[in-house]
Amino acid sequence: MLDYKPMYGGAHYDPEPAGGQVTSVSLYDGPDRTTFVAGAGPANRLRAGVYRFTLPDVPPGRYWATVAFTPSDGAQPVKDESVRLDLPLGLGLVTSPEAVAKELGVPLPLTAEQRDDLLTAIRKAQSDVVGYLGQPVIPQLVTRTALTPHWGRDEQLEDADSWPFEADDLVQVSAYRLRGDGTYDVDFLVGFDGAANDPVVRYVTTHAAESERLRPGGVGSQGRRVSSVSAEGQSISYESAPATGQAGALPELSSLSRWKRRLFQPLNRPTRPPWPYSSTRGRR
Repeated sequence: MLDYKPMYGGAHYDPEPAGGQVTSVSLYDGPDRTTFVAGAGPANRLRAGVYRFTLPDVPPGRYWATVAFTPSDGAQPVKDESVRLDLPLGLGLVTSPEAVAKELGVPLPLTAEQRDDLLTAIRKAQSDVVGYLGQPVIPQLVTRTALTPHWGRDEQLEDADSWPFEADDLVQVSAYRLRGDGTYDVDFLVGFDGAANDPVVRYVTTHAAESERLRPGGVGSQGRRVSSVSAEGQSISYESAPATGQAGALPELSSLSRWKRRLFQPLNRPTRPPWPYSSTRGRR
């Protein structure tokens, strides 16, 4: 599944209220978009400004896409060529082997062995983020059926506060579908969505790449970066890693602190005097 946000005039745009439609997506094997691989369409509207395509089965890899849609009723179709996909989707990871390979300078397409090694490196880097944040970075999809939005919130169905659904975590509306009786089936994303946060994606991508670069036999492994070698090869100078804050430096876990789960512990209260000497009865 591909969830697509139409781009029109340099901004996100929702064509359906104006009578438009997101008609098709075409996949190509290169950025020049000359060799067509597969296509799908039309898309189904999930919520305001978000449309879902059911993608065909294609080999794993990086694809460049062109999405065609009509901005309004009677308007000429337009094409959005800003979409790039690393397939397959839905692996429970915030980044892809192709993104890590590009960080390493490894040419695409990847072999099956390279892909497996990079997936392992991504999972290791992602587990470091999970341990630091104290929460998963992949949300849980929860579906509730026959829901009625709160009174006066019929025009804000993409807002989680519009629905009678509560969870002790972050909640987003993923999709909603109108039933025949006027109620809705609603898909909620519960939890932190790391893939939607660029700092999390960058941390996992760069650290997965660095771990493979330094691992003996790793994908794109180079060991320590050599800056110079003497004429007779008897001395070698190594590049020093950029200091924190300098261009090219690896991001630190502390850069993700804003999403760190905070643990709260209630303060100990003084013992309430027994009734009838206290002002009110204690609650159990």
